[in-house]
Amino acid sequence: MAKDDRDILEVLKFELNFIEKGGYGRSPREAWRAPSVIEDSPTCMNYDSKEHREPCSECLLMQFVPRELAAAPAPCRHIPLNEAGETLDSSGGSGDERDGQELMAKWLRQTIARIEKERALGVSGGTRVRPAEAV
Repeated sequence: MAKDDRDILEVLKFELNFIEKGGYGRSPREAWRAPSVIEDSPTCMNYDSKEHREPCSECLLMQFVPRELAAAPAPCRHIPLNEAGETLDSSGGSGDERDGQELMAKWLRQTIARIEKERALGVSGGTRVRPAEAV
């Protein structure tokens, strides 16, 4: 098992850039299905990996997933993205795939700003940060 040792701040910035640049447009290879935020991004440590998939428990995004949902399929879809506790999983049923992307982008901006502030103050020394309380 390979532990995801990427820098959380760089990963979150990459994901935000991916969303803002339209990275979740429909794939010509799978035009029949809507892309899944995070899972269909290079941010996912299993992106485009069909044979050797790492367990989600090794992903650095797990620090944002509520413990009780850590074993769920695609746990990153259960990260609370706002004060109301909306997640990619709960917002996905709203009918507009852009809603989940916009919700995620807002959470990313807030989380990036929080981590940058914590690092500037020396609160968080490594790549791991505490989960956000209410975003």
